[in-house]
Formats: sequence, structure tokens, C-alpha cells
Amino acid sequence: MRISIKGNVRDIVKFTKIIPERIERIKNASADRIIADPINDLAYKLHPEIQHLMISETIDETKSTKTIKLIPDLDSDTRQVAYFRAGQYLSLKVDVNGYKITRPYSISSAPYEALEGFYEITIKKTEGGFLSEFAWENWKVGTKIKASDPQGFFYYDPVRDKKSIIGLAGGSGITPFRSMAREIARGKMDAFLTLFYGSSDQDDIIFYDEFVELAKQYPEKLKVINVLSCEEEIKLQGCLQGFLTTNIIQTYADVNVSSIFICGPQVMYNFLKGEIASLNLPPKRIRMEAFGEIKNIAKYEGFPVKSTETVFIVKVKMGNTHLEVPAKSTETVLIALERAKLDPPSRCRSGECGWCRSRLISGEVFISPESDGRRLADKKFGFFHPCSSYPLSDLEIDVPTEF
Repeated sequence: MRISIKGNVRDIVKFTKIIPERIERIKNASADRIIADPINDLAYKLHPEIQHLMISETIDETKSTKTIKLIPDLDSDTRQVAYFRAGQYLSLKVDVNGYKITRPYSISSAPYEALEGFYEITIKKTEGGFLSEFAWENWKVGTKIKASDPQGFFYYDPVRDKKSIIGLAGGSGITPFRSMAREIARGKMDAFLTLFYGSSDQDDIIFYDEFVELAKQYPEKLKVINVLSCEEEIKLQGCLQGFLTTNIIQTYADVNVSSIFICGPQVMYNFLKGEIASLNLPPKRIRMEAFGEIKNIAKYEGFPVKSTETVFIVKVKMGNTHLEVPAKSTETVLIALERAKLDPPSRCRSGECGWCRSRLISGEVFISPESDGRRLADKKFGFFHPCSSYPLSDLEIDVPTEF
């Protein structure tokens, strides 16, 4: 029922008539069983349990970066890709030589392009990267991939965020901002984006030409500043030398009227923590994308040095499976489970989403406060997130099974 606002008294009178009118409608309604279920149908389209996708195109972006275009695998029951908000990610479920793993990748295409039938993700090849090296060598047109529905909280919300967005990106952390920039340029997202993109050198700048063109076409919607940390002689247009400091940020944007979105590698987060703190902004004005497992956890304050490189035994109950697996203190429990060729549930791999939530029956784990996304009740009753927990003793855990 649609109600237009007329004034306090008239609105109250109008509301008093709603219940009698609903009762009358129910009394006059057909007794025939409702076959169609549009609400649940819509919910399934937006949040499918799993998406069966196929690579339709690969695009070389830089010497170490590729964009993968994904479309529905029509041999499955996936007929369309689920809609999303610019900034969200897909969690890919991949079998790498018998090891079943998940990896989250931000969607680098725009939401309106999902309605056209595809996603794009952009993968940077990293030395020793378990999935990235495998994908680089094996993924090609026709390769089939399983993915979650769109996940994550790294998106613009006009109720929560300022209309002016300051984006701080590093490396492949540019991908969610490409999605936002496309959506803003298309007029689907009412915001202004000032994007600072930190790269090591000119050859590593992802989407350089596209962002230059978007900023040129839509100066009222988008401003882009590239910041290079390793180059002494800069030849590209719109590039500065240095790091993403508050001095550079305040030169090109007004932090007092903006929300700050940050996405990049862990080392960038560590650097920006001090820079952003000096701005004295309320926490609600700062949003950080989850960056996966913490590297070099032994260097974090609070991690017991005596446990470094110790290997513990984890007793795992997972459905009908009972197994003992070795686990290094400097790697997450999730990695230990995957190394044992189990198939534990996971998505964000950052302690944020709670998808891997498991019961800690006995033992002790280290969880950095930065990646402890548990609810207070979970902390009280012994639940933990294996993706962000590091063993400090032998453990006994109960892990849920996934679809």
C-alpha cells in the first residue's frame, strides 16, 4: 500500500485506516494456493548459493596483471550473474592440483554490466601466489569456475557515507574503484570520487588509460592522481612521485567533507594507519577492504615469539570426517585445513564474513584485533574464524561443512 505524506494529523488518521483495509482485503482474497513466489525468486537471483561461471575472455593489463571476463556457464543451472554493489567481491572456489581453496577477488566491472551478463575480475600474479600462479598458467577461455554470490561491505552507501569519496588504492586494490568509477560515470551512483592510486612504477599502473579517459570525460564526477614510489623520472600524465601521505591527500581533496575508502596490500594499510590517524576523522568516515590473511603474523604485537615456526596438531571434526592435521603457528588454521585437502567453508579469508565460523573445543589461538570479526557471543561461547586465527597450542575444532 502506498501512502503519501500529507501532514502529521492527516498521516495519523490515514494509518488508523490501514488495519481495517488489510482485514477487508484478506477476507476478499482468493483461497487458491499461490504458486508464484516472486520474493524468494528474487532472493535466489541476488544471493545464489553458488554461481557456475566460465571464462569468456582474458585481457592483459600490465606485465603482471590480467582481467578475466566471467559469464554464466550455461551447462549448469546458472543463467545470469547475480547483481552486486560496486566494491563487492566474489569468492572463487578452485581445485588446485587436488587442494580445494577459496580466494576473494573484487569485481572490477560495474554493477550495470552484471545486468548485461558478465563480471570482470583482475588478477595480479605474485611470486609464490598459490592461486595466482596456477590461474596464470591454466586459466583460459572456456575454463569453468565456481564462485559465491557477491560479498563484502566495501561499497558506497548514501545513508552512511559522504557524497565525496576519497579512494586510496595500492596495486591490485584499484579493482573495486574501477567498478565504482564506471558506475559513477554511468550515472548509476551519485557521488564524486577523488582517487589516489599508489604503484611502484609506471609499468605497474593498472587501468591507467581507462582512468585518464574517464577523468577527462567526467571531470565533474572523477579525479585521478597516480602516485609512484619507485620512479625518479615520471613520463606519464597525472603522476606524482612518493607515497600516499596526508600531505598529498589534502592537496587534492577536502578530507573534512569526504568518506575515505582504502583498498590495497597489507603493507599499504600499515603505512596508512598512521597517516589517516593524523586526520582525526571519526571511524565511520573510514572504510577499509579486507586484505586476506595477515602476512608476517609473528611481527604483530601480542604474538608470542616463543611460538614462532612451532608446528601443532589440530584434531578436526568436519561432518563425518575426523582427522589430525599439522598446523604452523605462523599460518592460519584455515590454511592448515586446506593443506590437508579438506574443503572447509571460507569466503573473505580476513575474519570479516563469518563464513568459516567454527567451534574451538580446546586449545589456544592468536587473533589480531584488526581481523577479529567475531560477535561477542562467539567470543564468550568458544567460536572462532579459522581464516584469521593462528594456533598457539594443539587444537580440537569442529568445522561446518559447505554445499
